[in-house]
Amino acid sequence: MTAPKYAHDTENGRYYSDPAGGPDLVSVTNVLDTSVNKRALMPWAVKVTVEWILDNRMQVARRAITDRTQLTKEIKQLHRDARDTAANLGDRIHKAAEQRVLGAPIPDDPQVAPYLAQFDRWISLWGVDFAGDVFATEITVMHRRLGYAGTADLMIWLPTGPNRRRELWLIDYKTSATRSAKSVYPENTQQLAALRYAETVLLPDGTDAPMPKIQRAGVLNLRAKSHALVEMPANRDAHRAFRGALANAQWHHAAPSTYPALLAPGEPAAKPRRTIRKAA
Repeated sequence: MTAPKYAHDTENGRYYSDPAGGPDLVSVTNVLDTSVNKRALMPWAVKVTVEWILDNRMQVARRAITDRTQLTKEIKQLHRDARDTAANLGDRIHKAAEQRVLGAPIPDDPQVAPYLAQFDRWISLWGVDFAGDVFATEITVMHRRLGYAGTADLMIWLPTGPNRRRELWLIDYKTSATRSAKSVYPENTQQLAALRYAETVLLPDGTDAPMPKIQRAGVLNLRAKSHALVEMPANRDAHRAFRGALANAQWHHAAPSTYPALLAPGEPAAKPRRTIRKAA
């Protein structure tokens, strides 16, 4: 996953540093990964693993007898490798879209090219003028009072109002090699609502500016052969739902990982185990 300027990884996932000097802020995606997405990822991980086993059933049958331990290790790693590969491609597509908006050079990447072509097609169909229509790209937003931060992929004016009046959209890019371009997840709404109702945006020099009034929000699904902008109801109800997920994530991140055992009356405490270091 690409790292925005003020983001950093911790043992509890991604957090943002506050350039104003306040406490670190948990990232929006970290909140959803902790409270929502892990449940959704389990069926996908099972699917990836089962498909690989079925596609390689003869090898699996043979190695189950001759190399069971290593085979088990490799099978357990399958979904992690698939996740990391997809995430890496998604990061490269996000970066290419950002570079296109900024008018910056884009490295030649055959895997990214079809998705970028769909992004270009979307821009062309809507008649977007980067200089006049793009409000911000890859901009960090913060809600210090609630303790979270995130990065908005795109804030853009689109002619979607009455009489083609321009409205300010908050858009998040989503990529997939298998899902339909019209497919979204419910938690996408919470993600967009969290960004929409942040208090401030961070300018490139680290100073604050008020969060602009977002009128509509949606997911821009980019696929190799298609694309779709799907509007999401990222309203106050969705923000309240996100705040529940936020409280849950903050509790989990602060909770101890171990607790002392309760001894029965008169039961002696276990002696600490001695650790003997071998000489180097």
